[in-house]
Amino acid sequence: MARSTTAGSLAGGQGGVVLLALLIAIAALGAGLAAAGTFWHQSRQRSLEAELLFVGLQYRNAIRQYYEAPPGGVYPPSLEALLVDPRSPAIRRYLRRPYRDPLTGSAQWGLVQAPQGGIMGVYSLSPGKPIKQANFPAVLEWAPNLASFADWKFVYLPAPAGTITPR
Repeated sequence: MARSTTAGSLAGGQGGVVLLALLIAIAALGAGLAAAGTFWHQSRQRSLEAELLFVGLQYRNAIRQYYEAPPGGVYPPSLEALLVDPRSPAIRRYLRRPYRDPLTGSAQWGLVQAPQGGIMGVYSLSPGKPIKQANFPAVLEWAPNLASFADWKFVYLPAPAGTITPR
């Protein structure tokens, strides 16, 4: 009988150690999953920001082409005018299709109105804060540390006569 009491007390003591080890393993697994979730979220955010840069530059380039096309010096009256230029009897397209905002998933964009009329740029309506804060393409001429995606304005401004600028 003494033998079974000793064996029972050993099993109870080992059971506590096993339970403690199991709790530590579960806590470590939870911390690992939390770190992986944070990494995945940041990776996804960076991917969406890269897509926004691509799409925004496509709109900026289309606005530039519209502005420079004959008769020239006129911004498009709407984003739809970039799909088929209403000024030309021949079909002239500057975009193949309208792009959705990768951050909001919407076809709705913020529009930068030109002083003389028309649209000179677009921006995302997402209220979020970007991870990317520097090293933007030179044609954008943005200052570092922009506070929100609404500050990422993809605007075409024609260069003064006689200057050469990157496209």
